[in-house]
Amino acid sequence: MSGPMALEPGGAEQDTLALRLAHPPARGDDHTLALRLPGHGPDPEAVSRLAATLADRIGPAVHPYEVAALLEAEGLTAEQIKQRYGHPNLFSLATALYEQVPRTYPEPAPPADPWRPDTVRCLLRGVLFALPGLAYLLTAPLWHPGRHSAAPIVAGLVSWAWGQALGHRAHLRLATGRREAARTLLTGAPLGAALATAAAAPLAGPGPVLLAAAAQSLYLAAAGVLLVLARERLLLAALTPLIAGAAVLPWWEPGTPLRAGPVLLALVATLAATGHVLRGALATPAAATAGGTRPRPLWSLPYGLFGLAAGVLVLLEGRQEPYAVIVLTVSMGPAEWLLYRYRGLSVAALRATATPAGFLLRSAAVLAGCLVAYLLPLLPAARLTGAAPAPLMLLAAALWTALLLQAFGTAWPPAVICLAAAAVAGLVPMLRPPPHPAVLPLCCAAAVLALVTYALLLLGRPARHV
Repeated sequence: MSGPMALEPGGAEQDTLALRLAHPPARGDDHTLALRLPGHGPDPEAVSRLAATLADRIGPAVHPYEVAALLEAEGLTAEQIKQRYGHPNLFSLATALYEQVPRTYPEPAPPADPWRPDTVRCLLRGVLFALPGLAYLLTAPLWHPGRHSAAPIVAGLVSWAWGQALGHRAHLRLATGRREAARTLLTGAPLGAALATAAAAPLAGPGPVLLAAAAQSLYLAAAGVLLVLARERLLLAALTPLIAGAAVLPWWEPGTPLRAGPVLLALVATLAATGHVLRGALATPAAATAGGTRPRPLWSLPYGLFGLAAGVLVLLEGRQEPYAVIVLTVSMGPAEWLLYRYRGLSVAALRATATPAGFLLRSAAVLAGCLVAYLLPLLPAARLTGAAPAPLMLLAAALWTALLLQAFGTAWPPAVICLAAAAVAGLVPMLRPPPHPAVLPLCCAAAVLALVTYALLLLGRPARHV
């Protein structure tokens, strides 16, 4: 270390001493330690100057021994302590400095939020959920969806349910490594696309409707892989031809090749991107824990059932208010962002309360705040599209609360509640002659009440957030 505190006896010390005597430091200089000639006795102000120099590091000390360790690290020798500062040993000087410098304990830095959401990514995911709808605008005149709409709807429901279950299983495999998750997706995604296409085949027959259902199933399977592996920007890039093709529709009526071309290009680009990502993930080294117990398929079953129920509820809402589906789909990005915020706010509430009852009240306030923050923007969006606000907001509240419970590993209760709501809302219009009551809003309201009550009972416990 350089400076007078690390001087060694000899010529170097004499040279440095001569230089310092030729340019003496100003009294009170906080950055220069006092130096006295041997034999001239200690400087009575040397300890004060040393205390001022090291005050920012002595102040937080809780014992003189910490100051002693600091002085040793600065290179002070026993001879310097005696001659320069007039103390018999290191501990005596450390005690004097400890008593002279006031205690200044710095406030601990606030802990980092482990659930801080990625805002851009969440918003991008909401946009990506809605962008495939542009394909229907481009290709609708080619396969007449009004007469053959059942086939792509059935394929979409199967793909949605399968994708939810596969995504959950892949996330479980991500805990043991990216390679293991990629192997799960490589096996499950093509199988899901085949099942969805097979389910639509009896309703479509040979022709363009079956091709549309197959293309939809392939896209949903490939896009699910990219979303699970957090490659949202790559998926957005793959959908660029679709966005460009739909952008010209308000000003130009393209022919058949120009309608089908952008959709096919986007599909091929998505499949190519998925293959590229899977190839890279499979090339990563296997994790050390890759040989552990594989998750059972039954663990992912409730997630698939919830996906089916959510698809049916959205379908029923879309039959009455088509534009409401667009609003709900885009809102899934902010919904995901609020799931992260709920967890972060719950951890903060846990730190701020000392009793279970106090945490229950704070947890209820956090849940209510997140629900309000999610639902309020839907009100003007629904009115802008001409959709009835109440059914849309009730359905959105049910889906968000169910996703919240799933985020905490509770899958069966939300799946059963949403399945019951979907079954009642779908069967009552079939069993009763018109006019039908507002079955869907009533079913969604009942589901919201059950889900919120269960969430308060479960997530109002501090142990769920530790």
